[in-house]
Amino acid sequence: MSLTAKDIAEIARLLDESKFASLDLTMGEFRLRIRRDGGWSGRDEDDDAPAPAVRRTEPEPAPPLGQEAGAARVGEVDVPAPLLGNFYAAPRPGDPPFVQPGDTVDEESMIGIIEVMKLMNPIRAGVSGMVVAILAADGSAIEEGQPLVRVRLKS
Repeated sequence: MSLTAKDIAEIARLLDESKFASLDLTMGEFRLRIRRDGGWSGRDEDDDAPAPAVRRTEPEPAPPLGQEAGAARVGEVDVPAPLLGNFYAAPRPGDPPFVQPGDTVDEESMIGIIEVMKLMNPIRAGVSGMVVAILAADGSAIEEGQPLVRVRLKS
């Protein structure tokens, strides 16, 4: 497998947006070892040179659409992202979203797509009920476990 500069840039972007403390990735002859100690370090653990500090600021969370921010009410659940990547609410730019507040979903309903390393991963609701809020902005970088959609469960 051959990695391009674009692939490496995408890996670096995803790592920078994640909350992982360390990563050791080996793909064939390619090896990437990263450890975060207040900043990213590209050095080996036995390297005596100090790692440069990198200042990070956490992005502001996108405001929920269709409902005020806050915890889910009784009878509502948040559908979490199963992996980190970029969340897309529609199949293509300009297309209508997969779901909107007021739509009814079941376990197999597609609520969005998460793109990771050029791979589009369909995200299913996993629950049955009515969508009350879209919690992740279209095109936003999301973390694994981050709420994407809030659903009021069927009674």
